[in-house]
Amino acid sequence: MKKKEASARIKINHLLEEAGWRFFDDKNGPANIQLEPNVKMSKADLTGLGENFDKVKNGFVDFLLLDDKGKPFIVLEAKAEDKDPLVGKEQAREYAKSLYLKYVILSNGNQHYFWNIYKGNPQLITAFPSYESIRESKAMNADPAKLYSEEIGADYIAVIKNPRYMEAPEYINPETRQQFLYDNGLRFLRQYQINALKALQESVRRGNQRFLFEMATGTGKTLTSAAVIRLFLRSGNANRVLFLVDRIELENQAKKNFQNYLVPDYHTVIFKENVDDWRKAEVVVSTVQTLMFNNKYKRFFKPTDFSLIIADECHRSINGNSRAVFEYFLGYKLGLTATPKDYIKNIDVERLKATDPRAWEKRQLLDSYKTFGCESGDPTYHYSLLDGVRDGYLINPTVVDARTDITTKLLADEGYAVISQGDEADEEQEETYFARDFEKKFFSEETNKMFVKTFMDNALRDPITGEIGKGIIFCVSRKHAAKITQLLNVYADMMFPGKYCSDFAMQITSDVMNAQTYTINFQNNNLCGTTSFLEGYKSSKTRICVTVGMMTTGYDCEDLLNIGLLRPIFSPTDFIQIKGRGTRKHDFIFKERNGGQEIVHKYPKETFKLFDFFGNCEYFEEKFDYDEVLKLPRFQGSSVSPGTPPVDPDGYENFAPDPLKTLVETKIGAEGMKIDRMYFDKFEETVKEDPVAREQYEQGNYPAVIRYIDDHIMNQPNEYYTWDKLRRSIGSDRRITAREILDKIFGVLPFFKSKKELVEDEFEGYALTHSIPSEKYADVKEFFATYVTDKDVRRAIEDRKFQLLGTDISTYTMADLKHLGLDSMQSVVDYVADNVNVSRFM
Repeated sequence: MKKKEASARIKINHLLEEAGWRFFDDKNGPANIQLEPNVKMSKADLTGLGENFDKVKNGFVDFLLLDDKGKPFIVLEAKAEDKDPLVGKEQAREYAKSLYLKYVILSNGNQHYFWNIYKGNPQLITAFPSYESIRESKAMNADPAKLYSEEIGADYIAVIKNPRYMEAPEYINPETRQQFLYDNGLRFLRQYQINALKALQESVRRGNQRFLFEMATGTGKTLTSAAVIRLFLRSGNANRVLFLVDRIELENQAKKNFQNYLVPDYHTVIFKENVDDWRKAEVVVSTVQTLMFNNKYKRFFKPTDFSLIIADECHRSINGNSRAVFEYFLGYKLGLTATPKDYIKNIDVERLKATDPRAWEKRQLLDSYKTFGCESGDPTYHYSLLDGVRDGYLINPTVVDARTDITTKLLADEGYAVISQGDEADEEQEETYFARDFEKKFFSEETNKMFVKTFMDNALRDPITGEIGKGIIFCVSRKHAAKITQLLNVYADMMFPGKYCSDFAMQITSDVMNAQTYTINFQNNNLCGTTSFLEGYKSSKTRICVTVGMMTTGYDCEDLLNIGLLRPIFSPTDFIQIKGRGTRKHDFIFKERNGGQEIVHKYPKETFKLFDFFGNCEYFEEKFDYDEVLKLPRFQGSSVSPGTPPVDPDGYENFAPDPLKTLVETKIGAEGMKIDRMYFDKFEETVKEDPVAREQYEQGNYPAVIRYIDDHIMNQPNEYYTWDKLRRSIGSDRRITAREILDKIFGVLPFFKSKKELVEDEFEGYALTHSIPSEKYADVKEFFATYVTDKDVRRAIEDRKFQLLGTDISTYTMADLKHLGLDSMQSVVDYVADNVNVSRFM
């Protein structure tokens, strides 16, 4: 045990020195680290175990960090590597109070927390802050009262551009007001955006420093962010803001928006374009990947350089290793997402606090949802797609469920079976393909042609010109996107002779030069020029962008009328994001003059078409177990095609015609899609209020109470409860038993452990028995979680087929493995083989 304590101390020594703290007088100044009074150290002790280590009380070494006048400034409570740093929290609090200090660092050498004991909870950090950075930090010396007392009205952003807009005659006149606002770029906050800021202010009033906004795509998260940024800068609680995005193309979009909203008061730059002079700006925009590359975030920034960090689409931008970037910075933190995950829904908070307060606090600090300081899994503010539709700001889609004969069978339980002659005359061999195989192992030009024909024949038209409305099509791969682009251009030439020159559709994928510029041009209606259907009408000549993964998150194009899903989708996050591209409202406007009089043609966008060729909508409506990636929905039927060529081990190519089998259009009403109302909360109240169910449960008769619920509560009109729906509403990524559900309802079970929590438990066991180098801690943890939960990665590692990593089977790459190191990899593999039942994670 003493070795683990000493090892932790050595790591902490190095971390302190890296942050500029000094054990000894040197050219930079006098020593500013004071150890426990009964500990004397030599320089040799800093790198070894130290001859006096055993004399330290309880085997721990505590540090007192001093300010520039030699007075106590920070209490650093050190714990052994096999202990959670938070176990020393109360001890450190009392020590700090006795010295009249407010700052505490908790560390075991691998995990570290920074804490202002008078403001909220300890913050997870990845490096120790320097004395200068804490002293200069606005966030560490904030005045929360100025944040929550600021008045915020609808014109909170508009007054930046024109503080006296209300005095303008064009504004005073109701007939010219809207045009005046448009011409001057004045943006007003909607009521729900004001409510979001007020919710943040109330959260600050309660002592919180982290916030989460769940706002549907199209509800103006960037404008809301601009208002938050102004609130912090204007109140003096921030001197600089970091805005993190997860895609390169979103950097320019964010910069453009912030310039429109915040100039002239505040300046915005993109970090990679202003590496040397980013300090001149109040808002710095960057992708997480840019900051992670070569550890730029540590090389260019101090932990206190930003007083407010905003993570856009935070479910993507700060997952995995990216979390290290986010947690490196100290300050207020805001997460934005259009795709909320109910990580810790239905937890009995009070019961858990009462039974094990320390476990509850650890859960709060380590759970990814708790990253943003949410209580009981509730966000700081929530505004859903259904809210937006109800309030008239967003629109729902018209789903076009179109399946060919082949795709219907690819979706079937039995799949699409191909029987062919083997090497011998009387030998047959069979290969079965499923939806996942389309354009990967199973190729069908005829199916792609039918996709394109169906899309073109049924797409919504531009109400002004009658041409195919603008759209985005999502394909399986870049090769698939190239095929579909070519087919669309050929079909467009037949439908509209002479109108296009192979520019009706354009491939927008990462391997296409200037792809990001093309997305912006499409948004601005000048991709390949403007439409040739009507002179003077501003609409892009290119009507369809064909992509794989671009143009999903945060891409704004209000006049989209068509979205095509030419691929199966397995993630609810991806599905919501793709669907969200079309939910924005828009007015199609064309002005023409007739005899000196201006005639305005105006048509509001009332819906958009979502073409679904792989049953994705049905999947997420009826069969998806939320927060768990399952198999595709499958339908009855299979196909046997005798007399076909031998099955190619690299795939099968179909040449036979593939007729359209079904085409059903469904206008989504105000109730929305199930994925937008995914949680099924009333069941718990229903069972609790049923006296018979409660009595049988209290008697311990589980079979009886389950039978009673089956007979009297399940599948009744209005709600139609089922056990499967309940499991989806729980949001667990594993199968929850009916007994567990009942235990949770009646308060015996505090919460359902998720797959992630099970992984955390297993990794904790590994970390307790293995010494993990601090610089590899995050890498080892990521590999452990991936190896335990991903059977394809596990098989590739076990079979030593490392070349498969980073292909279609997994996002874990060879580069990740090289960075981890084979010794660390083998250590995890051996431990899992001996101690972990991986079947629990399937």
